Amino acid sequence: MARIAQTTGTEHTAILGLGVYRPTRVVTNDEVAGPIDSSDEWIRSRSGINTRRFASDEETIQSMSVAAARDAIAAAGVQVDQIDCVIVATSTHLMLTPAVGPRIATELGMTGSAAFDISAGCAGFCHALGMASDLVRGGTSKHVLVIGVEKLSVTVDFTDRATAFLFADGAGAVIVGPSAEQGIGPTVWGSDGTQHHAIRQTKDWVEFFDEIEEKGTDAVRPYLTMEGTAVFRWAAHSLEKVCRDAIDRAGLTTGDLDAMIPHQANGRIIEIMARVLELPEHCALANDIEDSGNTSAASVPLAMEALLRKGESKPGDTALLIAFGAGLSYAAQVVTMPAWK
Repeated sequence: MARIAQTTGTEHTAILGLGVYRPTRVVTNDEVAGPIDSSDEWIRSRSGINTRRFASDEETIQSMSVAAARDAIAAAGVQVDQIDCVIVATSTHLMLTPAVGPRIATELGMTGSAAFDISAGCAGFCHALGMASDLVRGGTSKHVLVIGVEKLSVTVDFTDRATAFLFADGAGAVIVGPSAEQGIGPTVWGSDGTQHHAIRQTKDWVEFFDEIEEKGTDAVRPYLTMEGTAVFRWAAHSLEKVCRDAIDRAGLTTGDLDAMIPHQANGRIIEIMARVLELPEHCALANDIEDSGNTSAASVPLAMEALLRKGESKPGDTALLIAFGAGLSYAAQVVTMPAWK
């Protein structure tokens, strides 16, 4: 019988470089408070958000991704032709096909690289990071560009009190490649489809098209909606085990952590997670939600960059990443903080 050959990769992988893109326009709480009959104080107290960024028409999923990717490539010190796979985590590339990944790869100057999108809600970046590490360790790829990018401002109903103040835009990118020491721990991931209703699109596109035929211009387009209380309760009670499993599988304890970078969903959820894990005093806690809002799949790399830029963490530190979102889906891993630009 013929034997099928198998590829072999590298024993260890790491995040070699990080880059981000933050849209130019800063949006205050006062700007979003009016249509939902709210206030700056109410938004701050319930979410921890002070400001967020909204992308312009010219700041697209593709352009934000390319900008973040170029900085990640520069920080990693690799050449574009060394990257043979691109994974884009996003829920807001509003074209079902084709994926945006191949266009990003082409604009960056790649030829023949694999490129595809994944949709795992706010957990998408951590899903893609785990996949990228496995691709390099398995020998399928030498270097992988991972991008988390969202333009949530085009999906939100700004009269919806549950979501109007939360969501925002941006992109973060990393290069995953071989390393002398392990820099990306095992990924702990999963999903809970019983909670699929907690974060969802209000209607599918077929329903919308049928509504157009019936109501014409009075038809209401699909929007992103969320049952905030359900998400809060699920996250507060379900994610401690995921975090502890990721730390255990990395062969570490919470005392070994220099930083914790959770998905920037809600300031109160972040505080609860840090408290139940009993993080050591020296462990920095990412709180980029204050300035960036909830950027879904982009939030973890954006929060990582914020910690590094502010000097609250440094390259080489050990950090726990944990993200959760629509699905409901979740993923976590321990990583070594990368070089950044």
